Amino acid sequence: MMVDPTLAEQAAIRSTMKPVAEIMEEIGWQTRFADLAEQQVLILIEVTVTGFQDALRDYTAANRTVDPEVPF
Repeated sequence: MMVDPTLAEQAAIRSTMKPVAEIMEEIGWQTRFADLAEQQVLILIEVTVTGFQDALRDYTAANRTVDPEVPF
């Protein structure tokens, strides 16, 4: 869990839920994490990290003057 996420990070986390849910739909919501194949876990991580980074980049570009604590 992130400690004191910024507004941008909170928005990025929320926007990442849909792509992660789409992957979980493909895998099956009833599948235990321990039962996932390595490739499935890697896909989940990639979708999560990429979605977070993309959303954070978009949020930051749209709100540069609103959230100056984000350095990029």
